[in-house]
Amino acid sequence: MKFQGSPGFTHAQHERIGVLVTNLGTPDAPTTSALRRYLKQFLWDPRVVELPRPLWWLILNGVILNIRPQRSAKSYATVFTDEGSPLLFHTRNQAQALSAELQLRGQKDLVVDFAMRYGNPSIPSVLENMMQQGVRKLLVVPLYPQYSASTTASTFDAISADFTRRRLMPEFRFVTHYHDFPPFIAAAAQRIQAHWDEHGRADRLLFSYHGVPKKYLLNGDPYHCECHKTSRLLAEALGLKADEWMTTFQSRFGREEWLNPYTDETLKALPGQGVKSVQIFCPGFSADCLETIEEIGEENREYFEHAGGERYEYISALNDRPEHISALADLVQLHMSGWQAPEADPERQARARALGAAE
Repeated sequence: MKFQGSPGFTHAQHERIGVLVTNLGTPDAPTTSALRRYLKQFLWDPRVVELPRPLWWLILNGVILNIRPQRSAKSYATVFTDEGSPLLFHTRNQAQALSAELQLRGQKDLVVDFAMRYGNPSIPSVLENMMQQGVRKLLVVPLYPQYSASTTASTFDAISADFTRRRLMPEFRFVTHYHDFPPFIAAAAQRIQAHWDEHGRADRLLFSYHGVPKKYLLNGDPYHCECHKTSRLLAEALGLKADEWMTTFQSRFGREEWLNPYTDETLKALPGQGVKSVQIFCPGFSADCLETIEEIGEENREYFEHAGGERYEYISALNDRPEHISALADLVQLHMSGWQAPEADPERQARARALGAAE
């Protein structure tokens, strides 16, 4: 096997610490062809769909990729802006703001970048760019507060797969979750409180998380438990009573049972139970995307209002709000504890050449 080297390396290069933030991904454009490429990569990941590969290959290529891309492209077209996909530009803005915040805190020699698990910018391309900049210690921060094998572990798989092809790999740390990290809870609570200060409260606050098949929970995935803990901590921080909030799960796909209760079914039922106004916040989404803007902001609004609901408000994600960036900087500094980039050594290249190195 041929391993990937470092063609741009010189002994004059200063070794640096890198912080890579990642998110799920997005198609390059709201078109059928772009959605087909994206969905093929996303849905073929065995962490996402745990079915035998031959059977799933037939279903994916014979059915899903011939139907879903066109339908999904129409949905994505409603959320794309002049900056592109919301998830893409929000994640980029988060990385840039995080870099600036860490510099203000005295972290002057960091390389902070972002990548997507599926689509672009890809994890291999960004890792290569960071390595070319001299990154020899790497912290990866998947922007999933709650751990799931289908998201966090899948990101680890992609990082690990890249490392297996490299001759030189960096010293490595990986954040698996931060669902109960106090600065994150405080930032999310502050976001909700700011919405209340401007719009007042509703009858019920829903914490809606992306769903996963129930069998993942039964097989040991802690995602369900971590979502409920996040909700409980947020409710405590906001001083909510038990009947003023609830946890639901959205975005299910296919016919098997997913985590309950379902967000859409809950919103259809609440007006009949006397709940005429709701506000929804999505603590598992670090940035607004199709699932928050279109699914929660529009589709589920229609379900609630059609069932007799009178007031429906989506509370936007944390995105690059200052309190969120501050929380992420706290998280990064916690996990970088003890790491220091070596001092620049102006004699290093001369010594290397004296020992026979070309550069």
